[in-house]
Amino acid sequence: MSRIASVVDFIVARLAAMGVGHIFGVDGANIEDLYDAAYFRPDITAVLAKHEFSAATMADGYSRSGAGLGVVAATSGGGALNLVAGLGESLASRVPVLALVGQAPSTLDGRGSFQDTSGHNGALDAQALFSAVSVFCERVTDPKDIVAALPRAIAAARSGGPAVLLLPKDVQQAFVTASSSRNGDDAGGDPVVISDPHPVIHALRNAQGPVTIIAGEQVARDDARTDLEKLRALLRARVACVPDAKDVSGTSGLGLSSALGVAGIMGHPSVAEALAGSAVCLVVGTRLTMTARAGLEAALSSIRTVSIGSAPPYVPCTHVQTADLRVSLQSICRELSGAGRPRRLRVPETVPRTELTPPPYTGPGVRYRDAMAVLDRALPAGTDIVVDAGNTGAAAIHYLAPRRDGRFLVALGMGGMGYSFGAGIGMALGRGRRTVVIAGDGAFFMHGMEIHTAVQYRLPVLFVLLNNNAHAMCVTREQLFYEGFYSYNRFTPSYLGAGLASMFPGLNAIDVDDADTFDAALASALDRAGPSVISVECAADEIPPFAPFLSADASPKNTAPVSHNGKIPTDEEDQLDVAASPR
Repeated sequence: MSRIASVVDFIVARLAAMGVGHIFGVDGANIEDLYDAAYFRPDITAVLAKHEFSAATMADGYSRSGAGLGVVAATSGGGALNLVAGLGESLASRVPVLALVGQAPSTLDGRGSFQDTSGHNGALDAQALFSAVSVFCERVTDPKDIVAALPRAIAAARSGGPAVLLLPKDVQQAFVTASSSRNGDDAGGDPVVISDPHPVIHALRNAQGPVTIIAGEQVARDDARTDLEKLRALLRARVACVPDAKDVSGTSGLGLSSALGVAGIMGHPSVAEALAGSAVCLVVGTRLTMTARAGLEAALSSIRTVSIGSAPPYVPCTHVQTADLRVSLQSICRELSGAGRPRRLRVPETVPRTELTPPPYTGPGVRYRDAMAVLDRALPAGTDIVVDAGNTGAAAIHYLAPRRDGRFLVALGMGGMGYSFGAGIGMALGRGRRTVVIAGDGAFFMHGMEIHTAVQYRLPVLFVLLNNNAHAMCVTREQLFYEGFYSYNRFTPSYLGAGLASMFPGLNAIDVDDADTFDAALASALDRAGPSVISVECAADEIPPFAPFLSADASPKNTAPVSHNGKIPTDEEDQLDVAASPR
């Protein structure tokens, strides 16, 4: 049976049918028809953001959280261009996002219309632009083409990355005949690639010694945590996670005792130590970018390394390609069970836990380490955490463990400051649970007004702002690499909590400057149903747990990384990350 509907009605109906509950965006003349269509759908909500970058990160966070396909909508011109940075993050991190981008009417292409991005007669070419930050981009110029273009875009996004549909206003308003028998979830596209995993199976079956697993973001994308844990238990392996996948292994009951912590420049020396003593390293669902592999190159080059995932790592290894880790890991587990189990594995009796040790700092404010310790004690199981870039992000990645049954998101594809504000809102809407956003004041000044969106939708989001009145990572670089004679990166002091409390009546917002006050404010905020803000005074001169800074020689204040080589029993089931050692 067929029915006649407008193009935007067709799009919204298909998205609702496949379980998409939210569209994130900023309204405007050339996307308002989509908002109009969403208004009349009780099963989908159009969320109004304050900026298109944040709308894109809302869709990104919604998708990363596992709530479903993230969808972002933007109008033409500057609104469309504001999406680029957010989609660039989704592309680099291979996050499924669908972007619906309004365009000026196609009848005015190349004729000097306002916000013409048709690419005709000297106009900016939106298709060329968005093709560079997406896995799929198509400009729909004939209304009937949407029937095939939308499934193609959805399939491309599900393969890992943003897909973009450019929709001229007249096309959005036009009518199309579509079959009502389609359920919106039958997107076509290339068949899913699942290669023969036997090269990995062979390496693991013949391993003569310990196996160390480095787990990545595809484990979360493919919902393969349980399957990874089955493989870990079968191999009695130790697991490290890359920085943007802290929550994919080691949650309660899923191999916590084997967790080594985080790999890379914000990670733990224990990972390199474990790799150096391993017979095989299995890389699962990550390309091992420089952020994730820094400090591991020597160990990786000296042992057998095999990989399974959607794309090969940046280090030489045997790689098996798969677009579905669940299926592939299940296959590996079957082959390595029973008579086919590995017989020459050697399992270490203890797991080392080590930390980077920044030089002590005794200036005013709360130390990063202490702030994360307060959060670690207070945040309950099931809490979702979203972390921004910079010194704040480095501290959270290094010190703060994911919560049991909670997600821990950080965007390191592009590392765009301010990502966490939108992503936290998208996650809270998608998962409907307490979400904690941890960001610095620099990130706040870029996109922190999305706090108003949390207020508007009464979301259970706690924003923890570490306020050091600076782009502190840049201040550290000035001191370490440019002799500290000047600073372009310090801000005029601000009181973010008091300011936000004045701006948004009813918002619980406070400034704190010591750990005890932070602890009390945190307990109060977690008792509230809606949004809260705690601004914690920190110091721009404190060096974070960031390996490149700790190995620099330019500052007498600097010290080399130091590890605490205490051993703990392998049956400890408290935290994924390294334990906080007293200073």
